[in-house]
Amino acid sequence: MNTAIIGGGPAGLRAAEVVKEAGASVTLFDAKPSVGRKLLVAGRGGLNLTHAEPREQFALRFTSPGPLGELWTTLLAEFDADALRQWASELGVETFAATSGRVYPREFKAAPLLRRWVHRLRQTGVNFALRHRWTGLRPGARWQVDFEAQGETRTFEADAVILALGGGSWPETGSDGGWTSMLEKLGVGVAALTPANCGWEIPWPTALRTQAEGKPLKNITAQAGGITVAGELLVTHYGLEGGVIYQLGPVLRAMPVPAIVIDFKPLHTAAHLVKKLGVCRRNFLAEARSRWRLCDAAVAILENLPGLAPFTSGESLAATVKSCALQLTGPRPLAEAISSAGGVRWSELNSSLMVRRLPGVFVAGEMIDWDAPTGGYLMQGCFATGTRAARGALEWLRQQNDCSPRH
Repeated sequence: MNTAIIGGGPAGLRAAEVVKEAGASVTLFDAKPSVGRKLLVAGRGGLNLTHAEPREQFALRFTSPGPLGELWTTLLAEFDADALRQWASELGVETFAATSGRVYPREFKAAPLLRRWVHRLRQTGVNFALRHRWTGLRPGARWQVDFEAQGETRTFEADAVILALGGGSWPETGSDGGWTSMLEKLGVGVAALTPANCGWEIPWPTALRTQAEGKPLKNITAQAGGITVAGELLVTHYGLEGGVIYQLGPVLRAMPVPAIVIDFKPLHTAAHLVKKLGVCRRNFLAEARSRWRLCDAAVAILENLPGLAPFTSGESLAATVKSCALQLTGPRPLAEAISSAGGVRWSELNSSLMVRRLPGVFVAGEMIDWDAPTGGYLMQGCFATGTRAARGALEWLRQQNDCSPRH
């Protein structure tokens, strides 16, 4: 019995590994000339594989629409951060946890890991069909999976199909979201793909952009929709970028008018800041810049954002420093995002990640409607869902084999 896996990113490669380890026949298809291209893109920053925090806390980093309960706890229980690090070790890739808790390969590179992984998959018998762009899926006694390859249509018969084509970010890697319309034509509910883990736009005044572009806002907190996140941001020509706003993305997308409130000095109360300012009757911002150690980007925002300056008292400046509201006009384009939200709705899937209306077809990775911040959670989610989908496919194949007529 054959399994077709469509998509050669982390979720698809992991699914192929699990299926083949069980002794089943598997062919992995990808539209590009090589697999793992998005993995290599992730490796530009050192390849953040996972995170070292406890599993219970880890599971809370994932957001998924609907009443899914302990979904991510159970998914991670099958292939958690420790399992991922052990997996890397078996490939000869040593990992370490940075002070932030993020886990990286010791070499800080993705290419060696990917090269060893693909080599091992080939050695174990995984078939790779590259330059095969998926174009259709037709039911029958077996699934008829259509591809465009070398200018012609080719059809592959499969007893189980695992779809792992990624979301809509980084389209140059092949993850362009083109599959959404294909599944919708088959009656599968798909939430629109939207940018996640991306920058957000603010129409900065020219003077502010000139002073602050490329400069960080460090050791701040930002709040949106009752959620507060600590960390740093980067002022860009279009608005703000960085881990803090990535984590607030799900909340911001749900707000009719997205906005954040920044505390530039979260370790100090407003009263303490006023006391540190001392006797000051004018030039409040200039004095606060040195006495409060305000960074250049914060000063540029306070000085140039309409409706804030000039400050007429230490109290008004301290209040704004502790609660500076910034209205956002929207996220950056999907193609620029690190990841995407949206995808196949969870209500369309059973606990094995099989599409309810397409028996024998499973979905893994960013194709499913889930969201997670950067920091290793995205990669771990792809490995965990790839593992679950593969095990679901194996169980499906076993059931089909048990039901097949004996001669």
